Amino acid sequence: MSTGASEPPVRANEVAAATRESQWALIQRRFLKHRLAVGALFVLGVLYFVSAFAEFFAPHAPTWRNLATANCPPQLPRFSLEHGLHVLALDRHIDPVTLRKTYRENRTQVIPIGFFVRGEPRRLLGLLPTHRHFVGIDRTRLARLERPVSEPTFYLLGADRYGQDIFSRLVHGGRVSLSVGLVAILVTFVLGIGIGGVSGYVGGKVDTFIQRVIEVVNSFPNLPLWLALGAILPPDWSPLTTYLAITMVLSLLSWTSLARVVRGKILALREEDYAVAARLLGASHSRIMFRHLLPGFTSHIIVVLTLSVPAMILGETALSFLGLGLRPPIVSWGVLLQDCLSVQNVANYPWLLLPVVPIVVTVLSFNFLGDGLRDAADPYSSR
Repeated sequence: MSTGASEPPVRANEVAAATRESQWALIQRRFLKHRLAVGALFVLGVLYFVSAFAEFFAPHAPTWRNLATANCPPQLPRFSLEHGLHVLALDRHIDPVTLRKTYRENRTQVIPIGFFVRGEPRRLLGLLPTHRHFVGIDRTRLARLERPVSEPTFYLLGADRYGQDIFSRLVHGGRVSLSVGLVAILVTFVLGIGIGGVSGYVGGKVDTFIQRVIEVVNSFPNLPLWLALGAILPPDWSPLTTYLAITMVLSLLSWTSLARVVRGKILALREEDYAVAARLLGASHSRIMFRHLLPGFTSHIIVVLTLSVPAMILGETALSFLGLGLRPPIVSWGVLLQDCLSVQNVANYPWLLLPVVPIVVTVLSFNFLGDGLRDAADPYSSR
């Protein structure tokens, strides 16, 4: 009778099937079993798809405004057999003393809403002309009403102080905020892999110097350093130049964690038998590093990179929220939150806080995705 702990039985056919599959097939199969990560990937795919085709999904252009409907509350769609999908018209009232605008629903007037409706002409991705929008006011049905609304409005998530549609600006802002993370992560990947790889593979004085530089960079508190770097950006720069500058600022402050991970793993793997054998066979240093050493800890690189994307999105949001990052006319989630600097605005118009929702959803999705990729990248490890 055995007294030691026995391993769980594994069927021979499962082992044989696993040995016939490639590494990427094993990674894919294990990732699909992580339901939370798969769901997070789907959510991120929807966010990026909607942001990429913002001209189609947004009812209005990001710069469109109607000052007569400033701070208009959200108009939630309704459905009835008589009117179909619609929203109620809003009557505006202005306080004669405080001049504050308030809105009340007019239940006698409806505004028909439809999908794939015709609207103002735009260009998808700046290339393909289109007159169709995913959702908006159905002008054809509106004209057939007995009492059509003279100035119909449709603010799914409300309007800001300039009468700009928050939902439309949220969709267009996602294109900037989501792309900042991806563009910055490419720079972080190059710097982290290159500098960390050289530090761990060469060692000696080069390693010591690089580690001291990393310690100096990490010694600065992130938020004050972001504020200082954001404050030195010239206000007369073009939107594209400001966008690239913010991306570089976030990248230059985020590569250190990846560099340390790469350096530590290469230090542990460079003396392994397969690495020594590759050197004895005459393989170049770059081939040893990128062909033999780096693939050995792919899961760690994936996790660090995946978790860095939401950190960079939050960094851009913080800078833009404080007015030191991206500035109008650029639209990003951080720029949209600038209206929330005043507590009185938030108390009177709580829908101005709605851009927080996609930020939280994006950060959580990237965290769940990173967890699933970490488990899937090492398919032979036990959970």
